[in-house]
Amino acid sequence: MKSKSALAAAAFVAALGTAAATTAVAVSSAASASGGRACGFACRGDIRQLPAPLKNRLIILHNRPNTFAPMQVFAEAPKPSKLVQYYLIDTKHFQPNVFTKTINGINDGVAPTATGPNHDLPTIGAVRVVVEPKPGLPTDPNNPGAFIDMFTDISGLFVINNESAADAAKLSAMGSGNNKPGAIFTVDGNKPHFPSASDHWPDRVSNTVPLQLSLGAYNATQQSDLHSYWEFNQYTDWTPPTYELPFTGGLPGTFQQGQIGARSSIVPGSGPSGVTNKPQVAGDNPNNPRDPDRLLDTSLTDPDRPMKPNPAHKETRLRFIPSGLANEVLLDAYVRLASFEPGVHSLNQRIFDGYAAEVARVDTNGDGIITAVEADLEGLADEVFAGEINDGLLSPRFAPSQRAWVLSGVITRVPKPVDASAGHDADNR
Repeated sequence: MKSKSALAAAAFVAALGTAAATTAVAVSSAASASGGRACGFACRGDIRQLPAPLKNRLIILHNRPNTFAPMQVFAEAPKPSKLVQYYLIDTKHFQPNVFTKTINGINDGVAPTATGPNHDLPTIGAVRVVVEPKPGLPTDPNNPGAFIDMFTDISGLFVINNESAADAAKLSAMGSGNNKPGAIFTVDGNKPHFPSASDHWPDRVSNTVPLQLSLGAYNATQQSDLHSYWEFNQYTDWTPPTYELPFTGGLPGTFQQGQIGARSSIVPGSGPSGVTNKPQVAGDNPNNPRDPDRLLDTSLTDPDRPMKPNPAHKETRLRFIPSGLANEVLLDAYVRLASFEPGVHSLNQRIFDGYAAEVARVDTNGDGIITAVEADLEGLADEVFAGEINDGLLSPRFAPSQRAWVLSGVITRVPKPVDASAGHDADNR
């Protein structure tokens, strides 16, 4: 937990869990079993130099029923990307749950999420972690300024779905009488006005009622194989507020006491023991919604969008904190039993106090919010390296327990990084 390396705080590990890897199958046997089909894939430019266990896993994924082969990694710099570590992930080595196992009396008789597709083939996957050797940026993966990409290929994972006559008379009397059977309902009873670029909130907006729908953030294409690409750098290396942990259901007693969701971070601040902000100041302004992507500096030399940088326009209402700071909070709560609040024995309180204390270390204006400038993204300060993922209210489900894990795997370091890309991407951001 003392490590300050960027990779040590990889968001992927927190999302999918950590456990042990599964046994790999030899390349030769995988190739022969497919009648040579895997040979061409195994020789692909981004595959051929990979370590054997990772290469074997990707070949197995390639030979399974799929829509696409494991993703090709394209270079995003003049030189090839370098593999620095990988994960072999599966559903083993953590307590089975309703996503990974049929449990009589709970989820028998319904389609499972994992270990269900393709005649119950085990759910497995691989994650490749590469560093982009961009000119002028560090290539050491432990340097928080390095640009790191994660390529995820998973087989056997389904999508987890995210979740009177008198009346008629009154409705038809509203406005111009639009609200009659067969018409699109409007809140004012007038002709439907759909969203338009000429709208002006709040006096001229659509009068229809939208039904907000989550389409599923992670999906497969026809088959049950999934392929995704993640970027991990100082702009994405942030963590949900740790003061939410006692209210996620993972700590013993939280669920039983009905405490799930008792505290959220819609309005950012430094938690129960820290600063509380006014929603009008730190909350989402409909005319200027919170945009965590407003962290990256622009440049007059940017070939795609040359623009002079303006630090004053960086987002200042961030809910998340840099992962390095979150690490310090957990050290305060779990490890520093003598050096941090030795008289406080409640884990919940230690997390609350640790969060407030660690945020205060970096919070230069005392508002309880760590901004991009305070985190010193461009200057790469040693103490805080780290944007908030624009995810609404996400905090890891049931954290820190394993009750919502679907896949897991241990980190496998690559002592001598190898070329792990083929071809050149058209976008070098």
